[in-house]
Amino acid sequence: MYYIKKVACVTGADHGLGMCLARWLLENHYTVFAGQYLQDSPSLAAMKTRYRDRLYLIPLDIGDRESVKQAARTIAGSTGHVDIVINNAGIIHKADDATMLVDMDDEAMARIYNVNTLGALRVSNELMGLLLQGKQKLIINISSEAGSIGRNKRINMYGYCMSKAALNMQSSLMHNHLKVMGGQVMVFHPGWIQTYMHGEKAVEAPITPEESAGKIMSLVLDHKKYMGEEPAYLDLDGNHWPW
Repeated sequence: MYYIKKVACVTGADHGLGMCLARWLLENHYTVFAGQYLQDSPSLAAMKTRYRDRLYLIPLDIGDRESVKQAARTIAGSTGHVDIVINNAGIIHKADDATMLVDMDDEAMARIYNVNTLGALRVSNELMGLLLQGKQKLIINISSEAGSIGRNKRINMYGYCMSKAALNMQSSLMHNHLKVMGGQVMVFHPGWIQTYMHGEKAVEAPITPEESAGKIMSLVLDHKKYMGEEPAYLDLDGNHWPW
């Protein structure tokens, strides 16, 4: 039967949340195309040894158009459909911590936007043909509370916050495209995670990547419950966030 193989693509799978999302999918019998930014990822290599027949490591820099196009060609060479695309890869830049606009580093902000907003759009766009051949037709965008204008309390990180707000708008546009074909987009605030976005592990963060991934995917399993005119924008407890 055509859909007996469930297929997912996860970006930023080298470590942290992306790796845990990929592991969850593998444990739940998905074939996974894992976007690998780092040339050497021991954890991904170890996971590949365990799931040799269902894990494909795909070199991928979502900030580079040609890298995304090549990754999409590689994926298309191995599967005729993709059920779930998880846009997890993202960056933070230390120059973005400035609280005063006089300290603004617009080049750093542009790099953040290029990855966090345009990178996810590149991936979804290049994989759309495969996604429309899948059963679920589901895009998962890992956003942040930082993307919510309605609940914003921040006074800094202009580039990161604006990139996530723009990712949310992109999610709405993509959802409008997919919902008429039985698909949908879901947007998640994954919590403050013990991950490496600042270059060092945020050990003070209260949530492990494993916990965040498990809660996200438990909500994704029930994705039809959240199907509506707008994409669902949820935290780990399934609470809706304002745009």
